[in-house]
Amino acid sequence: MRSFIIVCIVGMCSSIGLAQPDYKAWDVFLKKYVSVTGDVDYKRIKANKKELNTITKTFSNIKILSSWSKNEQLAFWINAYNAFTIDLIVNNYPIKSIQNLDGGKPWDVKRITIDGKKYSLNNIENDIIRPQFKDARIHFAVNCAAKSCPPILNGAFFSKTLDAQLDSVTKKFINNSKFQTITATHMKLSKIFDWYKVDFPDIVTFINKYSTAKVNKNATLSYNDYDWLLNDKK
Repeated sequence: MRSFIIVCIVGMCSSIGLAQPDYKAWDVFLKKYVSVTGDVDYKRIKANKKELNTITKTFSNIKILSSWSKNEQLAFWINAYNAFTIDLIVNNYPIKSIQNLDGGKPWDVKRITIDGKKYSLNNIENDIIRPQFKDARIHFAVNCAAKSCPPILNGAFFSKTLDAQLDSVTKKFINNSKFQTITATHMKLSKIFDWYKVDFPDIVTFINKYSTAKVNKNATLSYNDYDWLLNDKK
């Protein structure tokens, strides 16, 4: 019988050679500090920083395995991206916007260590998640800590339910009038659809898949301004 080494740190466990972490601790953390609408209680997290430190340390120490399934890999990188984004904000809190950091380019700084390698947030999103998984729904799962960003899920992403979770966050974002205005003849969408238009080659088909309001093929398109103020719980 093949044996495995089980590594567990505060509810996040991995079987070396077998599976990815158990995100129960991360899930509990998000439910505790993030509202159902995606507002993050950074002030309270900072006052209890040891909780987040333990979680980010766990992500950093994980051994990334080629044996993980596609959904296991994607769930890990989405969860890691969101955890380290929250960590970045908390380490600099109080601030008004993530853009106040690093000359407006906090996503380019390689401050994240995972499995012995250094990453920036852009490395994780644009060098790993987008090219490797080619799933446009990830844009509504990773969170940039801004009011116009798709609200961060107040729970962890799990490999077994990942597809349903990605569908859910995509539908919620597209049908939220705070971020989109969609009619049969015109779409006024989040700037995310403009910045990452290469990931949405047929925008009408994508919107119609998730939107309750259906769009004509010749509908006009414009974009909302992006509010970079912090997604802070008030």
